[in-house]
Amino acid sequence: MRTLVESLKRLYKKDTLTQEQIAERVEKGSISAEEYEYITGEKYPDGETE
Repeated sequence: MRTLVESLKRLYKKDTLTQEQIAERVEKGSISAEEYEYITGEKYPDGETE
């Protein structure tokens, strides 16, 4: 896995980042939907906004 993804996962596990913040990175193209799932343990909500 890329260094960015591993860093995001660490921050997510420490509750420093939220799922919404991780999703923003998918929207910006920084990470893929698969990487989102790897980080959060949940499938990326395609097209869903809260």
